[in-house]
Amino acid sequence: MPYRKKTMVELNRLSPREYAQTEKIPVALLLNDIRSANNVGSIFRTADCFALRHLYLCGITATPPHRDILKTALGASSTVSWSHHDDAVALVQELRGDGAQVHCLEQTEQSIRLRDFAPAGAQPLVIVVGNEVNGVQQAILDAADGAIEIEQFGTKHSLNVAVATGLLVYELSRKLRM
Repeated sequence: MPYRKKTMVELNRLSPREYAQTEKIPVALLLNDIRSANNVGSIFRTADCFALRHLYLCGITATPPHRDILKTALGASSTVSWSHHDDAVALVQELRGDGAQVHCLEQTEQSIRLRDFAPAGAQPLVIVVGNEVNGVQQAILDAADGAIEIEQFGTKHSLNVAVATGLLVYELSRKLRM
């Protein structure tokens, strides 16, 4: 027996107005020097899907209304709260000073496996996602509270930044909504 796809009504999606009023999980993403606006748009969609509280776009990361962001975000760039900042290191220091826990999505000697990472409940959490080629800058790692790593088992040592961010956000959302 074939499976029937749900209709748009059955999916019960929120309107942009309802989304603005819905409670967000205490997770924000800091995108630093993301080269591809398509990746940025995909991350906007992920942020909308999981109701993240904010996106910080830093450095050379494209900002809406860039056409490639609009193409992949499918409207999420108008529902997700975002801001642009020139200096990611200064922003990390400011966020930590305001009480946020800041972790980088990066492979380091001390990184915590994503499956072992435990978000600190209602304490704001900011995850730094770095450049597609170079990852998170060392100065940002030095300013952050730690690093989270997605285990990999093949021949490649990295995932596409939007894919990695999606995996990370799914797991954090799952843990925070339990």
